[in-house]
Amino acid sequence: MLAACSSLKQPTDPTQSWSAEKLYQEAHNALGQSNFVLAANYMEKLEARYPYGKYAAQAQLESAYAYYRAGEPTLAIAAADRFIRLHPTHPFVDYAYYLKGLVSFNAKHGALEWLIGTKDYSDRDPKSMQDALEAFEELVRRFPDSKYAPDARQRITYLHNLMAESEINVARHYYKRHAYVAVVNRCKWVLDHYQRTPSAEDALGIQSLAYLKMGMPELARDSARVLKLNFPKSKYLKEVAAADPSLLAAKSGNPQ
Repeated sequence: MLAACSSLKQPTDPTQSWSAEKLYQEAHNALGQSNFVLAANYMEKLEARYPYGKYAAQAQLESAYAYYRAGEPTLAIAAADRFIRLHPTHPFVDYAYYLKGLVSFNAKHGALEWLIGTKDYSDRDPKSMQDALEAFEELVRRFPDSKYAPDARQRITYLHNLMAESEINVARHYYKRHAYVAVVNRCKWVLDHYQRTPSAEDALGIQSLAYLKMGMPELARDSARVLKLNFPKSKYLKEVAAADPSLLAAKSGNPQ
């Protein structure tokens, strides 16, 4: 009976007697071997056992990275947020913001899109894009001279373009279904929030066509005028002129 009971005991944790330095070193070894789950586990143990030691803060930050590489975005963001909350003046807090942005930015196959310059909106999570944008913008706002700021700014521009084009795709979807009020609202959103992106041309052109479909030639003319002023070679000018030849001719002369 004693032998049977002893066999039911839980196995002893081999790290139980490890020092903070030993846990930290083993976690780094696991990272070097791409064993990110084990690395995160060691970092969590280090933080729990030695919360006030010299390795605690670094373990919190590196556990966020380990969870990120292990494909655990929720745990990675939680760890980064915990680090930011507990160590707002830490020298590496800018990296915590950057890491939060990366985790959301690379949701699904965003990393591949970023590297090869392709865009696929079919399964992108709008919330992930917005979370990434907020993290990168916070980094740039709080730490404009951070070594991570230049890359964050590029990603902000990329995200603005991506989100604007996503809105235009929705506007086109509504246009095909003759939901012109929804089209106008989407285009206005792009012009209000992403006016410096290439999608601003699409927004003005589609908005002009939608106003024509709604029987609002004056509003269509205003949109077309702004379109021609900012994008004089826009393909939408021909579409607007084809829909209503007098629209551009009234104030801008005959379109080419």
